[in-house]
Amino acid sequence: MNRCDWAEGQFEEYVKYHDEEWGVPVHDDQTHFEFLILEGAQAGLSWATVLKKRDGYRRAFANFDPKKVAKYDEDKIQELINNPEIIRNKLKIRGAVNNAQKFLEVQAEFGTFDKYIWQFVGGKPIVNHWRVMKDCPATTKESNALSKDLKKRGFKFVGSTVIYAHMQACGLVNDHLTTCFRHSQV
Repeated sequence: MNRCDWAEGQFEEYVKYHDEEWGVPVHDDQTHFEFLILEGAQAGLSWATVLKKRDGYRRAFANFDPKKVAKYDEDKIQELINNPEIIRNKLKIRGAVNNAQKFLEVQAEFGTFDKYIWQFVGGKPIVNHWRVMKDCPATTKESNALSKDLKKRGFKFVGSTVIYAHMQACGLVNDHLTTCFRHSQV
């Protein structure tokens, strides 16, 4: 069974993530919020590092409930900064709390975050046809536009590269290689 190069030879959870989640279109706001936190945490690190701490993030960030995370106070933030189950970067932790608040604002304006984010790809996944991973871009005009709009709304850790990773993870784009068994499935 052929997979995308980046998933070959990885640990079990990594391969499972590739095989079952990555690139599958997401229309659930809580899942979008989860990936905003995780992708923001990844900035400057490997996805493997974040994926290994995913369960810790679930516990630390109220199972990715933006309403609960938006209410985190300074005491809770300090608790998270000392939590070895997550990446203890105070700017990223504060950014996640900030982003929960901004996430709720987007929901209030658009009804759902899902409705908001999918407008940047015309409401359906962009299906790419990469044969090798080096052809896959780190950013696109869509990720640039979404990143710019999120920043304007006050989100943190939402640069175009982070947002393109979010778009890939949540199926707004299908960047599975054409040789990968998942390309035609998602």
